[in-house]
This record gives sequence, C-alpha cells and structure tokens, in this order.
Amino acid sequence: MWNNEHQPRGFRGSDDDRRPRRGPRGMGHGRGGAPFGAPFGPGAPFGPGGPFGPGGPFGAGGPFGGPGGRRGRARRGDVRAAILALLAEEPMNGYQMIQAMAERTGGGWKPSPGAIYPALSQLEDEGLIEPFDNNGAKAHRLTEAGQAAASAIDPKPWDAFNTENAPAHPDVLRGLWKEFGSLAMAAQEITRSGSRAHQQQAAQILAETRRSLYGLLASEADEDDQDLANPDDLR
Repeated sequence: MWNNEHQPRGFRGSDDDRRPRRGPRGMGHGRGGAPFGAPFGPGAPFGPGGPFGPGGPFGAGGPFGGPGGRRGRARRGDVRAAILALLAEEPMNGYQMIQAMAERTGGGWKPSPGAIYPALSQLEDEGLIEPFDNNGAKAHRLTEAGQAAASAIDPKPWDAFNTENAPAHPDVLRGLWKEFGSLAMAAQEITRSGSRAHQQQAAQILAETRRSLYGLLASEADEDDQDLANPDDLR
C-alpha cells in the first residue's frame, strides 16, 4: 500500500498521477528516446544516427554501409603519390587536394589534414614541391624534380583506389540494398499497425532470415558456379 508518510517531499497528485504513462501500443521509447514504432526517426535503427541510418556504421556514409558508404582505405604512400599527381594538373592548396581526392573516389577516400600537411612538408623538404603565393593564397606547385616524379605515377592513386575497392558484383549489390530498404519499410509498417501476434511473427521471420543469410556464407557453393533456378525470384 502506498503510504503518505513515505511520499517524496513536494509530491503532489492522485494515484493516477503516480502511474507510469504509456503511449499507444508499439509507440514505446527505446534508448535515446527513439520510438519503437518509428524506426526511421532520429536515433532509431534506420534513422539519422541509428546503426542502419545515414551516418551509422551500416548506413549510407558509414564504413560498412551500402552505396555511398566508405568503401575502403588507401595504401600507405598513396597520399604522397596523389599530391604529386594532382599538382601535375594544376597548383593547389591542401584543402583543394582533400576535396579533389574525395570527388574522384565518390567520397570513398578523403584524407584528413593530418595526412595531407605532413606529406606536403616532406615533399617540400625533398625538393619535389614548393609553396608560392597564388593570388594572395598559399598554394603548392611541382619543382622540376617533382614533375619527373609525377610523370612516373601510373596508375593514378585515385584510379587504383576505385579499382581495388569497387564491389565485385555492383548490379547484384544494388539489388541487395534495394531489397534491404524494402524490408525495412515492411518492418516499419508492422511496428506501426501490426498486432502483437504480427510483431512476434515478424521477429521470428527476421531471425530466420538472419540465420539463412549466415548460412549462405557458410555454404561451400558459390553463386557464380550455378545459375538461379528461377531468376524472377529476385524481383
């Protein structure tokens, strides 16, 4: 029994006020305040900041995300070679170099200032580049020795990066991510309007799907070694 003698100081309200308030079914809140019934909201699994949302580890822009995510890492020494190759085209400053590398790799490789500026200092010490005043802004250009070094760079570092980090089967990968998005939408609809039984069955289906996907990795058969019995199944 609730005893008024044990009420917290300053407590006011009836018994109803002391009961925890709950929203409609399926609209509880998880960690970070994200509603379970809104998986695409801020902080929710598929929303901004969520693990599968934009910027999340498995979302677009994340290290393990689909198209638009970071695809890989450059090899050691590639920043140095990229600087020389870029300066062979035109003088640039460090910021312009960072942007150029990001643009030429679709955002897959964007060196940090902590990688660019030490490399610039080293190349300058080696006499391969030199700083100069470019219309009031500091920029770098190749020396004669730098031009010779840049002419020997083949392939260009950004082309090598794109080749090494390109998906083996881009068309199949795009289809996979499209189906993943459709699955997320179906799961959202279940959380919004499905009954308790529907949501329980959906959780079982997703668990079985997860086990099946891991089963594909454990299988010795390669999809390239056999044709699909019915390719229309992947519509």
